[in-house]
Amino acid sequence: MYKAKYFDSLENGDVRCILCPNNCTVKLGNVGVCGARKNSEGILYSVVYGKVSGYRIDPIEKKPLYHFYPGSSVLSVGSYGCNLKCQFCQNCEISQPDIHGFSVYNVILNDKILHDSKNSNYNIGLAFTYNEPTVWFEFMQDLAIENKKNGLMNVMVSNGYINAGPLNELLETIDAFNIDLKGFSETFYKKNTKSTLKPVLSTLKKIRESGKHLEITNLVIPGENDDFSTFKEMIYWINDNLGENTVLHLSRYFPNYNFNLPPTDTNKLLEFYDFSSEILNYVYLGNVNLEKGSDTICPSCKSIIIRRRGYSTQITGLSNDRKCKGCNFPIEIEC
Repeated sequence: MYKAKYFDSLENGDVRCILCPNNCTVKLGNVGVCGARKNSEGILYSVVYGKVSGYRIDPIEKKPLYHFYPGSSVLSVGSYGCNLKCQFCQNCEISQPDIHGFSVYNVILNDKILHDSKNSNYNIGLAFTYNEPTVWFEFMQDLAIENKKNGLMNVMVSNGYINAGPLNELLETIDAFNIDLKGFSETFYKKNTKSTLKPVLSTLKKIRESGKHLEITNLVIPGENDDFSTFKEMIYWINDNLGENTVLHLSRYFPNYNFNLPPTDTNKLLEFYDFSSEILNYVYLGNVNLEKGSDTICPSCKSIIIRRRGYSTQITGLSNDRKCKGCNFPIEIEC
């Protein structure tokens, strides 16, 4: 086990984890909500440091990140545990400790991960993904710091449920974020994730203010977060607080974990896509195979800047100075 960084000591050997807004009070011998941090003799430890659930080179678009070095690859690393309890969890086998208890795992040393990140062809760096990286904070931060020293990038795919202090520390080393905005009401978050919306919105604003690259994913779930009026509120909030160039991915839900609802109707996704595309410049559809929703379109002349088919990416309409070749309109993209 590895000593956790963010906790307070309490009476009788209890500790309070202050990594995320759950602020779990953890009694001796117990773990917090995430299942990844344990109180041993009055000290909080990470029990997942170096324990890896997923490890492979992925297209950057798979994170999904469409405006951060498109067409490149990233070494993706994940562990176990999550600080939310999403009833619709799409990767419950590694995120929810009540499934298998995280009893089967691989241990991969920091040096190997850093070596593979530096020496893999067309690789831009590390992506912390698959489960919730926040609960793996110490290992992620140790790797991210050394990876930056090698001149490489760090990516975090997260639910955004993290306290301000740890987030500020991560902002020094993480270059790009995809934050899962799961809905836009406190009722939805409380009922379906056992958490709250407000800290996630705060995270989004802090990332935007930091100047780091930000994209958002919204999993559209039938009957739970697909009310059109609430969806409109979310889009207006994104536009007003994060800007019209914020990249938004609308993703199709499939039944998993404790949810047996049918998959999202593609007509609903298209309705949401059409509306949000009127407000935001860069909207995409995920987990579907449709004629629209994959390509990057110039907000001005509507020509195709980047063409995507699955994870095959062709940059066709972008100049070297990141402008549309057709009309010279500046495209918000890092490459």
